[in-house]
Amino acid sequence: MSERLTTGDYLLGPEDLRRRELVWGVVREPPAPRYGHQTVVTRTTVILDQHVRAARLGVVLVSPIDVVLDEVHGLIVQPDVIFISNGRSHIIREQVWGAPDLVVEVASRATAVRDRTTKLEWYRTYGVRECWLVEPSRHAVVVVNMGVDPRSGRHFTGREAIQSAVLPELVAEAEEFFS
Repeated sequence: MSERLTTGDYLLGPEDLRRRELVWGVVREPPAPRYGHQTVVTRTTVILDQHVRAARLGVVLVSPIDVVLDEVHGLIVQPDVIFISNGRSHIIREQVWGAPDLVVEVASRATAVRDRTTKLEWYRTYGVRECWLVEPSRHAVVVVNMGVDPRSGRHFTGREAIQSAVLPELVAEAEEFFS
């Protein structure tokens, strides 16, 4: 069994670009994402960042960035992309200390089940307002409004316009995330 770390111990480690998370005090280090995954992460970041900057809504950040969901119990995640509104900018320090307004997870064969279950539950529990599950294998974007029903989401494919409660003025079709 791995040695348990506190949030402070984990954050005192050296700064690097390796993906890792602290899950209830245990460090989890998945392998680096593959090319296809990263192209979708990059495209998603660009779409969101252009919209957020133009409307001066807040900030978009891309992994790896530590998001401390539970300091006491040692739960730190690194979502693929996050959005934090201006009104919640106080949670940004050297890391993000609290729930982002929007979290995006790009699913792969290795992560899809965990993203749809465990991580979605964490995000709901700790106050994320909306989660997007971007599914490259299906060319779909699933938007889960955590205030409505976090077990279900709206699926968008092809030329369907994404509808977001957190970014209601965003104009983007699902296919744009995969081109």
